[in-house]
Amino acid sequence: MKPYLRGYWPMTWLGLLANVTALPLIGLIAFDGPPLEVANISLAISLAWPAAVVGIVASAGLMAERRWGVILAIVALSMALSASLPYGIVRLVLVRDPQSLSGLSLVLALLNLLALIYWCRPGHRKNRRL
Repeated sequence: MKPYLRGYWPMTWLGLLANVTALPLIGLIAFDGPPLEVANISLAISLAWPAAVVGIVASAGLMAERRWGVILAIVALSMALSASLPYGIVRLVLVRDPQSLSGLSLVLALLNLLALIYWCRPGHRKNRRL
């Protein structure tokens, strides 16, 4: 019952904790108010919360050592990356606040990209046990 891939369990637990923590934080950020209030709400409801929920389900699959957990992790990270990178860039250009939400969004995009690279490694798709 022990995966052979280095970093499997820390990444699984980190993903679960990050996604559970993200659910209430997304709500706080979404209803923060101006500027970009409509963009915040629409991104939270359409992409951020669904990505966090898919990430929680992916972490559950990874803890059960199921291959579909890897696929869901890739989907959840792709969803999060597709929201955080463009949002961070647009907010940085329009609002010019690199120390607050736009900077945080760009850092999260980088972390999601690194996690996506980890879960896309060929070792996760071999015909052996995880």
